[in-house]
Amino acid sequence: MKESSIVVLISAGTEWRVVLAAYPKAVLHNSPFGTYFYADIPVRQQANGVLFFQGGWGKINAAASTQYAIDHFAPQYLINLGTCGGFEGEVQPGDIILADRTIVYDIVEQMGDPQAAITAYTTEIDLSWLGTNYPSPVTRTTLISADQDLVAEQIPNLIAKYQAVAGDWESGAIAYIANCNQIRCLILRGVSDIVGPGGGEAYGNIEIFRERTKSIMDTALNDLPGWIALLP
Repeated sequence: MKESSIVVLISAGTEWRVVLAAYPKAVLHNSPFGTYFYADIPVRQQANGVLFFQGGWGKINAAASTQYAIDHFAPQYLINLGTCGGFEGEVQPGDIILADRTIVYDIVEQMGDPQAAITAYTTEIDLSWLGTNYPSPVTRTTLISADQDLVAEQIPNLIAKYQAVAGDWESGAIAYIANCNQIRCLILRGVSDIVGPGGGEAYGNIEIFRERTKSIMDTALNDLPGWIALLP
């Protein structure tokens, strides 16, 4: 293993397969969470070495793989590219969320203060170093995470309580571990599907998720050099 100043974490298997298709000549290495590879990303006519790392889906894999990547590759920056579910009326499919706060919301505390438990796993992501001249349009906002798909009936409360517009499974864990290690973290997630009062458009129709994930991840990879160019 060799150190890499930039580690790009990819969570879901569907997302990772799109990345592998974009780098067909990548030499894959194994980790406890899947595979990883090194690639040179051209930025301002210079090659920047980047490690793409499959972290796995869900909060357990996300937390463990983030710490593993930090321990083994000593990155200065962690970039998480992926997808999320959007709230009907708040965002549109294909919108890109730049997370400046993450909240793990599926914590049920009945002995003590339930809000204190949620607050303990809320991470404010410092993006002051990033500037505001982004290479592509994004919505800078809160991402909420849980080990579950978005539940339609919960969305009005999630909007009211957390001012959230989208949710996923892993961002909260990734941001929390990055913050514990004082590693700069950039989370960019594209809205793959919308959930509203009538349910989720991809629920029971996973092909919608797969098709949109390909488009989102292809766009994310195309935009990646522009984001790397902003790193101090």
